[in-house]
Order: sequence, then C-alpha cells, then structure tokens
Amino acid sequence: QVQLVESGGGMVQAGGSLRLSCTASGRTFSNYAMGWFRQAPGKEREFVAAINRSGNLVRYADSVKGRFTISRDNAKNTAYLQMNTLKPEDTAVYYCATSTAVITSTPDRYNYWGQGTQVTVSS
Repeated sequence: QVQLVESGGGMVQAGGSLRLSCTASGRTFSNYAMGWFRQAPGKEREFVAAINRSGNLVRYADSVKGRFTISRDNAKNTAYLQMNTLKPEDTAVYYCATSTAVITSTPDRYNYWGQGTQVTVSS
C-alpha cells in the first residue's frame, strides 16, 4: 500500500505559478513511476505529466508542455509539479499517482492515487 498526499494547490491569477508536491509513504517510493493528472468540473480526468523511477525520463500533455515541469526527489519520497504561466483552463483538482510501468500517460496503469489538491486560476 502506498499513501500519497498532495499539497501546494491554491488560487492564483493567470500568468502566475504554483508548485505542487506529492509525498509518498508506505512502500519504496523509488520503485514507482509517478504521474500527475487533473480533473476539471464536468470533465474526465486527464493526464498532465509523468516521470520514471530515476527521474531521467519525463512525459507531458501537449496542453502543458513548456509551462509545467515534473520532477522527483527519491530521498524525500516526493514528486513535484512546477506550474508556470498558468491559464484559467488549468483550473482543476490535481492528483498524483504511482505506476509500476516505466512511464505512462494511461490512468488505468496507475494503482495508487492521492486525494487531490485544488488549483484555481483566475483571469
């Protein structure tokens, strides 16, 4: 069992930045690839970014490429999502999740999920 806790969400104006954190406990963090997903009201959960176990391979959704950066610190059991140049359409609940795949954007390949943190971007 892995427990994931997201933090760092909040309200920000368009063009601003936020850094989300996802802290894991329970099993060896470095055994898992990590992913960030988001879900806006009335929409399906969508992939945002993923990183492999060692942190040397990343993947991004086209909508966030060049603005968001995913990273991880295995010594701290924590993954991060740095979000810059935020837009109102980035407003959503953001979730982190673990996967035993090398790296994947498919939600069904993630087995443990956090409770989510709200990000609201005002225009």
